[in-house]
Amino acid sequence: MTWPNVLLVTSGLLGVGSALKDGIGLKPHMGWSSWNVAQCNAASAKYALDTANKFVSMGLKDLGYEYVNIDDCWTTKNRDSQGKLVPDPSKWPNGIKPVVDQIHSMGLKFGLYGCAGAQTCAGYPGSEGREKSDVAQLTSWGVDFWKYDNCYTPCRQNPRPQTCGNPTGNSSQWYAPMRDAVIGYNTQQTSVAKKMHFNLCNWGRDNVWTWGAGYGHSWRMSVDNWGDWASVERIGSSAADIYQFSAPGGFNDLDMLYLGSSKINANQEKLHFALWAIAKSPLVLGLDLNKISASTLAIIKNKGLIDINQDALGKPASIFRPPGAAAPVKGKIYPYWAGPLVDGVVIGLAAGTAAGRFGVDFKDVPGLQGGRSYVWKEMYTGQTGNGTSVSFDIGLHDMRVVKVTV
Repeated sequence: MTWPNVLLVTSGLLGVGSALKDGIGLKPHMGWSSWNVAQCNAASAKYALDTANKFVSMGLKDLGYEYVNIDDCWTTKNRDSQGKLVPDPSKWPNGIKPVVDQIHSMGLKFGLYGCAGAQTCAGYPGSEGREKSDVAQLTSWGVDFWKYDNCYTPCRQNPRPQTCGNPTGNSSQWYAPMRDAVIGYNTQQTSVAKKMHFNLCNWGRDNVWTWGAGYGHSWRMSVDNWGDWASVERIGSSAADIYQFSAPGGFNDLDMLYLGSSKINANQEKLHFALWAIAKSPLVLGLDLNKISASTLAIIKNKGLIDINQDALGKPASIFRPPGAAAPVKGKIYPYWAGPLVDGVVIGLAAGTAAGRFGVDFKDVPGLQGGRSYVWKEMYTGQTGNGTSVSFDIGLHDMRVVKVTV
């Protein structure tokens, strides 16, 4: 079998990488975001600097985690008399730039959050109509990443609700002005290091995967991950249908990794991280690194999975159906995944609905050939082998990820 995979169900033009072509987002970004940790209370210099230090001391920086991103509530509730955003002085006593400078001095990057509407989701100033001014302000501080949300945007309801169920247009319309401002800035920079990553957080509205590559470097393809198995199942299963829209320069964003959540168990954590990794989603941690367990830390530091996620080819895995396997069920994690790598093929075997023995003959895997033996390694157990097939006993909601070298 050869690529592409046999199960494609999306419509629209195939994604071929970012039309922005500004050198940003060539691999899925890796980092941390503040929201899941303590919501508005985490939008502070203290959390940003503490997390940056943890990236270094815990060895996460060396593995590729680099963005320290602050989410909603980092400003005051009103702009100043010149229309500028005002960092909350109780959270940023020295302002934003000194924090950015310190994080940059550690070899890391810093991100902030904004919104395409009149207000952010938590009711702070949005950027509607102020896109160029806000980008100028952000870039003067050296901000590297801009997450752009979709609350209080144009709506047929009046007053506008936080989340509009009946918008006046397509969300691409209100993302375009900020796209133009960000890319206008990026094209003026001679160094990629000074350019800003633009992340569209439009919750998968308007089939954003079909047009996101022309607007940003990554785009949220779903509503939020709520930290439970249902979210992992919902988001992970839907990623299989839109894999072809991700490529270097623009990737489907499956939302933050909710590892450490009390709502998922150890097996579910492993599947969550592994599936996000092979689907080439950004790997953005949404947990307090001061409270991380040893088992969760081991998952997020799995170098084999990170290397697969960061593979230069930038092609996500998707599902395939071996002979005799049951058909996929909408909304459920399918057992069989595969995707191409620069030097091989990644195979995912997921016990999404039942524990059992899961395996494949390599001749049935897209990208591999029948009649020959391959060398392989599994990323969680460290098992290695060679042959014409591979199989494992896998517990409920657990996953094994095999790299086959070609």
